[in-house]
Amino acid sequence: MLLIGYLFGVRSERRLMQEIQVNVAYRWFVGLNLTERVPDASTFSQNRRRRFAGTGIEQDIFDAIVAQAIEHGLIGGQVLYSDSTHLKANANKNRFVVHEVEQKPVAYLAELDAAIDVDRAQHGKPPLKPRDEVVQTKEIKVSTSDKDAGYMTREGKPQGFFYLDHRTVDSRHALITDTHVTPGNVHDSQPYLGRLDRQCERFGLTPLAVGLDAGYFTPMICNGLEQRGVYGVIGYRRPNHQDGYLYKREYHYDAQRDGYVCPQGQFLPYRTTNRVGYREYRSDPHQCRDCPLRGQCTKSANFTKVLVRHVWDDAKERVNGHRLTPQGKKIYERRKETVERSFADAKELHGHRYARFRGLEKVRAQCLMAAAAQNIKKIARLLAQLLWSLRSHNVPLLAIIRARIALAPALSTGWKVSKSFPAGRCWVHSCWVQYSLEQYPAL
Repeated sequence: MLLIGYLFGVRSERRLMQEIQVNVAYRWFVGLNLTERVPDASTFSQNRRRRFAGTGIEQDIFDAIVAQAIEHGLIGGQVLYSDSTHLKANANKNRFVVHEVEQKPVAYLAELDAAIDVDRAQHGKPPLKPRDEVVQTKEIKVSTSDKDAGYMTREGKPQGFFYLDHRTVDSRHALITDTHVTPGNVHDSQPYLGRLDRQCERFGLTPLAVGLDAGYFTPMICNGLEQRGVYGVIGYRRPNHQDGYLYKREYHYDAQRDGYVCPQGQFLPYRTTNRVGYREYRSDPHQCRDCPLRGQCTKSANFTKVLVRHVWDDAKERVNGHRLTPQGKKIYERRKETVERSFADAKELHGHRYARFRGLEKVRAQCLMAAAAQNIKKIARLLAQLLWSLRSHNVPLLAIIRARIALAPALSTGWKVSKSFPAGRCWVHSCWVQYSLEQYPAL
């Protein structure tokens, strides 16, 4: 019954029970005859809240739908697109309390520390002392209605308490392969690599390329993609710039000498690598003191210009260059037709603008069920188109079923199956598949 609500965008469970009461198709789907009584709305709600709470059944349902799509060859897994969208929490943005919470270290801290030690060793610097176990705190706004919702403040986005749905879709037919919910104050890049690994482990996907928007353009993401052998194509966002000062791009990085050359020709050599992973390059104050561009270069009282470069900036520059290649442009063009279209359908048809429930686990269940409903509708449409294409060649229905079963292992991996068929070819799962009825003489 709950799936009907997500399939047809019925947000209210009471309204859903009323719809099932009078809709014969809904009754047939849930197994009720014309005289059987539909459960009361409160009974239905209490079953959802108590019987299935904490079971993870929504994740199991979503995973099963994705596995069926892979089995039918509808998911290729070679190019994946990810993005996030916000769902307005059921909470008033003006009713909150300010809490001081412990600031958790980033997940990749150990990997970053190792990269810093290697970089310092290459430059002849001693390793840094171990980090002091100082508990860092920060103040956040906590809603009095929904404590799990995060207060979101993003440029061009509404302010208030929101949840974020981080979604990944496949490029072949824009089927959803993963959905993950976080509070609205979590950056898009934080859960990305973990969710990418989860898809590869759970479904055996081997992505060759990914398409992401500019919010994912961080050193961590770029380095992680290169380590996984994935061709990343990430959008461009103009960096923040203070009016009246030189752009960083006007300082040329000399990889041979490992330093920057300023517009006036002064070389800024490497000095150190700090604890947050940035190499520091400092100018000579004696040369900068009388420089005609000093007012556009630095406000430093000691006439020293400091430029920084992350230890993973080489990976970042390589990934940034992908978007300018012909292949990268084709990959990124498909992004608006896949993940952005998926979110648009979810908001228009499946009530994805608002969180129906309060609490992270309940909103995660909502997003998983909405994604499963979207996949079910698309899979049904694609298989119906395939059936119509085959029947247009006057192929008997039983022959279609048996040929489909025989070709299932090949289609699940996207192979091109070469078999003779007198009636011709048909377009199946984004590749030409030739099939033969000679293998089935009984037909």
